[in-house]
Amino acid sequence: MRLQLGDLRSQQATLLATLLASKTLAPGLRLGWLAVPAGLTADLGKLIEYNTSCAPVFVQRAGIVALKEGEPIIARSLSRYRKARNFLVGELRKIPRVKVASPDGTMYAFLRVEGEADSLAFCKKLVKETGLGLAPGSAFGPEGEGFVRWCFAASEEKLADGVARLKKGLAT
Repeated sequence: MRLQLGDLRSQQATLLATLLASKTLAPGLRLGWLAVPAGLTADLGKLIEYNTSCAPVFVQRAGIVALKEGEPIIARSLSRYRKARNFLVGELRKIPRVKVASPDGTMYAFLRVEGEADSLAFCKKLVKETGLGLAPGSAFGPEGEGFVRWCFAASEEKLADGVARLKKGLAT
């Protein structure tokens, strides 16, 4: 069954997809749920049946624990990520040629380095010359070209070391 966007518009449908992994600091869980209009459940059921395998029991059990007991951990983590984000973005904004926005709802910063049009080549250079591993924006589609992605789910000490390595890479 192929679902057309027009079908969704005609039903005034709202689809809500929630992935437990992104809500519970468990990126490997791959467990989630959908909230959809009743008229779409049969077709979505077919799509899921033939394109998705069942979540293993241990993942289901981990999901139950995460939903029941995860809020305090999430609150602490959000505080830690905000602090890390603010530190990293502040440090990156001090570097000439680097442009970065402060993200609101993720643990990744996307930055642009003026004069570096090929994000993959730039990231390979950084790894080879400084040991700093960043993700090339081109890995996220053509719109990402010219950007690099930096995960700030790390200690301030590690982030500061990464900033020093980026500065070293930009100096060569």
